[in-house]
This record gives sequence, structure tokens and C-alpha cells, in this order.
Amino acid sequence: MSLFNLKNKSILITGSSKGIGKAIAYQCAEHGAKVIISSRKLDICKQTADEINTKLGSEVAYAIPANISDDKQLEILVNETREKIGKIDVLICNAATNPFMGSMLDMPIEKFDKVMHNNIRSNQVLCNLVLPEMISKEDGSIIIISSIAAIKGSPILGAYNISKAADVMIVKNIAAEFGHKNIRANSIAPGLIKTDFAKALWENPDILKTVLSSTPMQRIGMPDEVAGVAVMLASNAGNYINGQTIVVDGGTTIT
Repeated sequence: MSLFNLKNKSILITGSSKGIGKAIAYQCAEHGAKVIISSRKLDICKQTADEINTKLGSEVAYAIPANISDDKQLEILVNETREKIGKIDVLICNAATNPFMGSMLDMPIEKFDKVMHNNIRSNQVLCNLVLPEMISKEDGSIIIISSIAAIKGSPILGAYNISKAADVMIVKNIAAEFGHKNIRANSIAPGLIKTDFAKALWENPDILKTVLSSTPMQRIGMPDEVAGVAVMLASNAGNYINGQTIVVDGGTTIT
């Protein structure tokens, strides 16, 4: 049996109707898992779930909408996930927000609060909702999609960087506290990936030039290149990886 086999695994993925989250959902389903597609809008979630089910020829993807800024909706998301696919073996927190690009001095405090709430607090709430089940069965994997923004300063993405650095510490703390219960918690730190979320960066010629000038592979990444790491961390291949941040950036942060 392949180390990357996800058969009989049930995986909840936030922000999975498009971009990196969608790629993760598809690759996890292709490797045998049942997956929950979740983002704010039901129609887009259903569209993605239907697309995955059609490609794979079986019903393995299910749509449950949720707004990560709402604690009650997160609780409903977890409960409905268990109703639809029976359990949660793996939680992948991909949903995030970045409503402002520019100097921290110009950022309205309300937008700063939104970034902290959606990118940190919602992940902690979700982790706390799934951990009791994982503790009881002494098995589970939690994956948070962070960013190389967690390890690099930025003159235009300050609050986002702060939030992604906090996500790195969330998984370290979970690993430290619950590793003895066979629970793995890790983060993935992508560089610039070709998604709608990062469009303002890779469509800007000056920003793109700056990124590529410090990236040995001389290109930006694709969503599937992040999804492969998620599959590894969700499967037996990642069983002894805990509390780590795996950078997927084509080498940007080494130069």
C-alpha cells in the first residue's frame, strides 16, 4: 500500500472551492479520501464538489458552506462534516483573508482586526473543535496553510505576515501538547502561487519581477505543487513530521 494512500480518510478543508484549497481537495480525493469543500458560497462549493466527483467518477466530495469569521458557522461546519462523512481524520485550514496592501501606517485598524480574526482566531477555533475527536482515537493530522510571509518581512503585507507567523506557532503548540496522542500538526508555507487570492501580486509586473529575481526556479508556483505536500502530511508518509513548516517557494527564501 502506498505511503500516500488516503483511503478511508475523511478530510475537512476550508477555503477549498478554488485555488490552493481546491487543488488540495482534488489531490486528496484522488488519493482515496472523502473531502469537504467549504467556502462562503454554497453554489461555488457545490460546483467544485461536482467537478471533483465527475472527474473521479464517484461521490467523494461534499459541499458545506461556512464563513470562517463566524464561530457558530465553524461549529456547524464541523458537525455537518461528521454527519456527511462520519469523522474528521484531517483538518486543513486554508481559508484566509488579506483586505489591505500597503504601509501598516495606512491600514485601518478594522482591517487589521479582520486579518487577525480570520487568519489566526478561526484556525484556532477549528483546531479546538476537531482536537477532542483526534485525541480520543489517538490519531489525526492538522495542516495550516501559512506562507513565506511568516518568515519574511514586507513593506506592503505587514498584517498578513503577522497572521501567517502566528499560524506557524499554532501548529507548533498543538504538536508539543498533543504529539503524545499521535496527533501531527504542521504548516505549509507557499511562496507566490498562481491563484486568484495572490493575483494582485503576480499580475503586478514590478512585484513579479522582484519575486522572480530572487527565485532560483525563475517562475511562480502552481496550486498542485502545494497540494502534493498536503497529501504527504495527511497520509502515512507524514507520520513522523510534527510541528514543522514546509516551505514551497521554488527557493525564494534561500537567496
